[in-house]
Amino acid sequence: MSRGLLIVLSGPAGSGKTTLCDRLVQAHGGTLRRVVTCTTRPPREGERDGVDYHFLSAETFERTLAAGGFLEHARVHTRLYGLRAADVAAQLDAGMDALVNIDVQGAATLRRRVAEDPSLAGAMVTVFISVSDPVELRRRLSGRGTDPADEIERRLRVSAGEMAHAGEYQHVIESGTREADFARLDAIYRAARARRP
Repeated sequence: MSRGLLIVLSGPAGSGKTTLCDRLVQAHGGTLRRVVTCTTRPPREGERDGVDYHFLSAETFERTLAAGGFLEHARVHTRLYGLRAADVAAQLDAGMDALVNIDVQGAATLRRRVAEDPSLAGAMVTVFISVSDPVELRRRLSGRGTDPADEIERRLRVSAGEMAHAGEYQHVIESGTREADFARLDAIYRAARARRP
């Protein structure tokens, strides 16, 4: 049995990452599972612990971090986020592909860790979802109806910095329609599986 792939998906808020992740897992549930990230932020309405995120107290997060339990971690929008190394390893060792929806800081950390870890060499595939039109990005963020105006403005400022990192990824998808974005992501995933030893 071959070891699984680590599929890393990043992009600014409003790029459709979460929807794309959900669709990719739906389409390939027999070979691909999303790795649930840990966070210290409180759950939003409808989010479930262990499904959407592992919601940890700041103290528990810090204890896990001190014990070396995170493959990567970062402070994003005033909260801590991290990817437990054991969660990723368990999936990959079982031959399941692991999908991670992560910010550019986390992806940069993962690239460094992969470079240092022979067991992960060749296993990581990175994809950036780009929304280069700021008017479109504002429309998407406003259309979600989940954030106040000042938070939307802050996310738009952050997105400019995130977009500057697109060239660090193996694949960049310029976001268009949901269907087109999914078709491109699906093609990237299928090609990566076909190339796997």
